[in-house]
Amino acid sequence: MFASLSAVFARRRGAARFAVTTLATGLVTASALAGAGRAAADETTRSQALSQTGSQAEGQAGGQVEGQAEGQGGAAATIAGLKTYGTAVIHGAAGEQQVSAGLFEMSVEGGGMLQTYCVDLHNPTQRDAKYHETPWSGTSLGVNKDAGKIRWILQNSYPQVNDLAALARKAGVRGALTEQDAAAGTQVAIWRYSDDVAVDALDPQAEQLADYLQKSARALAEPRASLTLDPPAVSGRPGERIGPVTVRTTAGGVTLTPPTDAATTGVRIVDRRGEEVTSASDGGQVFFEVPEDAPAGSAALTAQASTTVPVGRAFASESRSQTQILAGSSESTVSATAGAAWAAEGPLPALSAAKNCAEGGVDVIASNKGDEPFTFDLVGLEHTIAPGETRTITVPLGEDQAYDFTVHGPGGFTQRFTGMLDCRTQAAEPATSTQTLTEPSPAALGSAADTNLAETGSSGLTPLIGGMAVVLVLIGGATLIVLRRRETPAGD
Repeated sequence: MFASLSAVFARRRGAARFAVTTLATGLVTASALAGAGRAAADETTRSQALSQTGSQAEGQAGGQVEGQAEGQGGAAATIAGLKTYGTAVIHGAAGEQQVSAGLFEMSVEGGGMLQTYCVDLHNPTQRDAKYHETPWSGTSLGVNKDAGKIRWILQNSYPQVNDLAALARKAGVRGALTEQDAAAGTQVAIWRYSDDVAVDALDPQAEQLADYLQKSARALAEPRASLTLDPPAVSGRPGERIGPVTVRTTAGGVTLTPPTDAATTGVRIVDRRGEEVTSASDGGQVFFEVPEDAPAGSAALTAQASTTVPVGRAFASESRSQTQILAGSSESTVSATAGAAWAAEGPLPALSAAKNCAEGGVDVIASNKGDEPFTFDLVGLEHTIAPGETRTITVPLGEDQAYDFTVHGPGGFTQRFTGMLDCRTQAAEPATSTQTLTEPSPAALGSAADTNLAETGSSGLTPLIGGMAVVLVLIGGATLIVLRRRETPAGD
């Protein structure tokens, strides 16, 4: 399958592009100014949230831990933009809008490429946004009864089905089906289930494909994660094996990287028999073996593999960029991290967190394997975890709310969780572009004069930039007229 996916990546053509005629001088200058303003806005957004995928600082038990992973693992990627697409029409009370509809591409950290469709129509896509593989429960798919039908569409359409002639026959499409038609039709069918929106493909062949996919879709189960470590946080006493941590992966095997200071602390990663291990397979269990005389502390284990990410996995961003769902994957790097903490006496806390869209908040999972209760403060409320107890505490949050809270416990214990809750697609009419900065923005049907560059990520500089662009175009036009007059021979 990926041979065809590679061919799609290589061709990189786009259909149904909006025609905008202007002078190059004005367009290039205005684009540069717009990019500078948006880059500043994007950087501000990125600085407000830490990555949630596998980052964990090492420190002493009872000390400070920042950026604790939310229990997620898998692929991390940067969105490259909308690459193979056509045009769709959104029908709403405010009128009709045209949007680009099709396949995005992402480059995977560590190597690999992904193709995705959008499942978050009315939210913007930020330039170069960072994404991470996410359970459906951490996105709008977790509260969408039709999420399984979206997975069926992905598995039964382009690019998973790359014989477009066969796909056209099966869908009853009259006429040739291009890659742009196939991508647009597939995206439109997905939007009808992901966003519950009245949307059609502008091209007749793409619309016929969308209708077929929508009517034929059947619910499928959520695909497995490409790689996770379960649980992402464990605790125990020095002199014992702390764990187990179970490897769950679709890869044939994973490489295990021990703690960075293992040589000095003596902490080893071992199997159930106590033998040191550097690799594991799906379902394998590993432990942190801590020397008996080790002082209170903590360590982190990283697992990494190369595999194709399962079709239907969700990808979310912490920079307020529209949620994506996987349509195709090359061989890609995936990773996950688990942490362990230990102390000779007292409470032994282990904390992790995960977004819970069904409850509209973030679940903090707290366990205590010590011999004393663990009492901590979470967003102003005190909680006590008894020895041997594990409890999930849901912190309610507003939609699209960035969160940054720290758990405070005895002995100077602090652990920080940050991110953004993005659990719903907007029910209101879209106010801004639904696609990337480099793609066309929505425009009222029949109003080509209103077609603009995408407004996603725009700031207060937008009106100034637009005005300067007009001025530059006029200046460029006047310059051409003057030059032509100078070149005209006398008497002509």
